[in-house]
Parts: sequence; C-alpha cells; structure tokens
Amino acid sequence: MSDIIQLLPDHVANQIAAGEVVQRPASVVKELLENAIDAGATSIKLLLKDAGKTLIQVIDNGKGMSNTDARLSFERHATSKIKDAQDLFNLNTKGFRGEALASIAAIAHVELKTKLAQDELGTQLKIEGSKVISQEVISTSAGTSIAVKNLFFNIPARRNFLKSDTIETRHIVDEFQRVALAHPDISFLLHHNGNEIYHLKESNLRKRVVAVFGAKMNEKLVPINETTDLITVNGFVAKPEFSKKKRGEQFFFVNNRFIKSSYLNHAVVSAFEGLLENGYHPSYFLYLTVPPNSIDINIHPTKTEIKFDNEKAIYAILRATVKHSLGQYNVSPVLDFNRDSSLDTPYDFKGKSTTSTPKITVDPNFNPFKTEPQQSFQPKTSSYTKSTDTQSWESLYTSVEAIESPSQNQLFHQEEETETGKTFQIQKKYLLSSIKSGMVLINQSLAHQRVLYEEFLENITVNEAMSQQLLFPVHISFSKTDIEMIQSMKSDLENTGFLFESIADEAIVIKGIPTSITESQISLILEQLLDDMKLEVPETSFSHFDVMAKSFAKSLAIKTGTALSNKEQENLVNDLFSCKEPSVSPFGKATFKTLTIKEIDAIFNSH
Repeated sequence: MSDIIQLLPDHVANQIAAGEVVQRPASVVKELLENAIDAGATSIKLLLKDAGKTLIQVIDNGKGMSNTDARLSFERHATSKIKDAQDLFNLNTKGFRGEALASIAAIAHVELKTKLAQDELGTQLKIEGSKVISQEVISTSAGTSIAVKNLFFNIPARRNFLKSDTIETRHIVDEFQRVALAHPDISFLLHHNGNEIYHLKESNLRKRVVAVFGAKMNEKLVPINETTDLITVNGFVAKPEFSKKKRGEQFFFVNNRFIKSSYLNHAVVSAFEGLLENGYHPSYFLYLTVPPNSIDINIHPTKTEIKFDNEKAIYAILRATVKHSLGQYNVSPVLDFNRDSSLDTPYDFKGKSTTSTPKITVDPNFNPFKTEPQQSFQPKTSSYTKSTDTQSWESLYTSVEAIESPSQNQLFHQEEETETGKTFQIQKKYLLSSIKSGMVLINQSLAHQRVLYEEFLENITVNEAMSQQLLFPVHISFSKTDIEMIQSMKSDLENTGFLFESIADEAIVIKGIPTSITESQISLILEQLLDDMKLEVPETSFSHFDVMAKSFAKSLAIKTGTALSNKEQENLVNDLFSCKEPSVSPFGKATFKTLTIKEIDAIFNSH
C-alpha cells in the first residue's frame, strides 16, 4: 500500500488555521485591535466598510515594525510575545500565538504600512491569499496601519455564511466595546461607511463606561473596589432597578482581557439575591487583577475563556465584594435590630411641633350590652361618613381562591344560563370555550401574540399604517449603537406608524406612534425590538418586517395573570380563529388544544 500521509502546503494550512482564528469580520477586528494595544499605542482608529466585508482598517500610533519584522509578522508562529513554553504561563500581552496575521492574510487582501519612530522611512507590504505581492520602502507616519480588504475572497462558502450587515456590525461593535472598556487610557475612534460611531477620548474607567453606553448609564453605576492577597476587584455593577431581561451589559476583564465565565457570573448574580425580579439579569463591568501565573488563557482559540488556580476562593471574594458594595451604597436592604421603625417620625413632620392637642369625643349613648349600638351619634369633629351600604360587607372577607376559582355549582349555574360558545377564564392564563365537538382550551397570551402578529404584519406590508400624533413629543435615550440600529430601521418603523422628530447621537424624539400602542409602551417596544434585531436573522426585506411584527406582538400581547372580561374573552377567541394561522403563535408554540367529547369521556371511563 502506498503512503497516504503528506504535509499540507502552507497556504492550505493557513486557511485551516484561519477557520479557528477568523470566524467573521469581528474576529479580524479583535486581533488587529489587540496587536495595536500590544504595540503600545495611545490612539487607535478603526475604519470599516460594509460591516468589515469590504474593508477593516486599524491605524495606531504604536512603536511600529522594522522592515524585517513587517515581513516576519505574516509567518505562522512568528511572535514577539513569547520565547519559550514557560512564557505561556506569565503572559501580559493580548496576542501570543503568532497565527493571527498569517490566518488573516490567507483569506483576504492585506496592505500593511509601518514605521519605527526613530526611522525616516517605513515599509509597505501587500499580501493576497498568503502570497506576497510587493514589499517596498515608503514615507509614512510612526506606528502601523493595516487594511484588510475583501475578507474570504478565496473562500466564497465561508463568505456565504456571514449574516446581514446589521448583525455583523453588531458583532464588530461588541469586540470594539470590549477592547475600549479594557483600556480607558487609550483613545479610540470607530467609523463605519464614513459615519463616526464612537470617538472615545482617554479617560478614567467610569467615564469610559458612560462614553460607551450613554449618559444615562452614569446614574446606574455602583462602584466596586476590593483588594486581597489573591485578587483585586474594581469596576461597577448597575443598581437592581436597572436590571434587564437580556444579558447584554455584562463584562468581565481579567488582567485587562475580556473573558466569559458562567461560574463568575453566578457569583455576581448570587450577590443580587432577593433584589432582582424573576427572569432579570444584572449589568456589571468588573475588572479582576490576578498574578499572570495563576491563570491559563490558552485553553480556547479566541482566548475568551480562562482557567483559574483558585476558582472557589475567587468566587467567594467576588460574591462578597459585590454584596458589600450593594449594601454600602444603600442598594440592598440592611436590617437594624436596634431600631423600631414604627417610632420613626414621618418625613413631613420632621422638625415640626404639634400645634394642638387632639380632641377626644365620647359617645354618651354607647351601651356595650346592647346587640346593636345606636347609629344616630356622629362626632362633629370627624369628617368620616358611615357607608349606608351594609349588605355586602361579607364580600370584603371573600378569599382570593374563591374569587379566582368559582365553585362547581357556580360554574354549572353559569353554563346553564349561557349559550354554547361562552368562554371562561382559568387562572388568568387560559380561556375555556365549548364547541359542538367538545371544548377548546386557549392560551390567552400566545393567542393574542398570533392576533397582533398578523395585524402588524398586514399593516407593515400591505396597509398604510395609521399614526396618532402625540400632544408632547417623547424623548428617549439610547446608546450610540442602538441609535445606529434605529436609524437603519427608521423607514420600517415609519411604516408601522412611528413618526420621528429627530434622531441624535444618544436620543430620539418621537412625535407620533401607531394607533395600537400607548405612549407608556414606546420605550418597552423599542427596547424589545432592538434586542430581537440583535439576534442573528438573515437580511431580507420580508424577514426584517417579520422580526419587527414578532417583536411588537411579544411586547404588546396580553400577559399571563391578566383578568379579561367576558366581552374581551369572546373578542380574543373570535380574533384568533379569524387569523390565517390560528393554531400556532408567531414563535411556533401551540395557541390552543381541542378536546373532543370522546376524549373527555375517555378521561372518566378509563377506570
């Protein structure tokens, strides 16, 4: 049998390595930004075109490279960060494997310009698909500029797997935010298709968080500071009232490197115990500093997961630190067993003295031995008027269970008086309606989602949506990235009935809304829509509308626990069965279940 094992050509090996290093444009952004930081840059610019598919350019004022280093930087396993294997356990830099530039150059057109500060001339290098096209001496500024063009030009299959520009831009912004938050002492600039998204000046940690996420973030932050022999913890957590249903603003940095850790996340969440509503998640920006030799960051290709030597101790310190800060800043309740709150002076009466002694009036006709006290006496000093309706006082003591769950006799009596098709609400969650063949059980929330979804979709794609003018325009603050998304969806939102007065850097002004929503729901609907649009949805005009209709339906649908009148119940049932697809919600869940007489009989005849 002939030999079948052979060494791969370098360009093929580089393309395979690129599969680990470069999944999407955001991967390139991460590697190039980290290289700029390792080069000692104090100012970094990121320029993008078409969500990085056409161009990703990073310009820094770092120390630059010599002519030889510029060429070697694109070789596999070429790195200035480590000399031997022992250095892997004492890393203070971002990149160290020496595969990033080689991997990027294997799947794109790369142009590098670089110059050492002490040199008069620099180097320009052009590479296409691992092949060096040219290398020449040029006049350029100190530092490095690297432009990555036409990503995946030679791997069209990989390019086809990329998502819409909106989603790919979102991933790039995520990487940009992580790097910018880790290094507040460096100024960052981000431009996309000629538009400035971020201009972050050198600042302190708090100012950097506020600059990235908007001015409204400042009031939400609770400082975290703790130093132990094992670890130093700095940063911020957001107050519990600003928690979110989505795990968006959650950042861990270990030695200035962004990491993901469900274990440490659990420590933070447990510190919020009793302060968060069910299903809500805290926001945090936590910076952990540990000895480099106490962690291993080489366990994952993207280096976002690390291993700690003292995991349990770090968990306990982190949880205690966050819990202490929440208590220190009066965010969490503190028990004082030496204080009787019933003796506290109401706020309005602090510092005031009583002006008159309360008058005590006695009813001279009161006789405790009579079964019915006389009702004729009424103190002149009191404004209280006794209610004449004494017939239904017993209803004040009716149990909740009795209200929510009528007795069998009541249900039977109600059924006797009504016609076929009458609906009943069960546990404020389900609607029960009788039909000729048996009965149907409807989930009120999912059913309403289906009704609203089809209504919104028709308004967006077919009808001309109606708007209601607001008496006073509504101002809502958003982060810069969210503003950019709203700007990209502006025409679609106007098709649903929204009218915008202005869209600025960190706020929008709305002067009109769809007739189907109320003013108080505007912020909720837009935040839900932004969260849904950030999910990975292919870019087609219809799917864009589809996501919008689903998002509106989810936000506005009747929730479990909402009591419905008989008329509302009947309207919902009629609306549901007028839908094109009444049997499933917009998210594929069953809206109702039918039980035939035969199936009901089988329940009682099974034994």
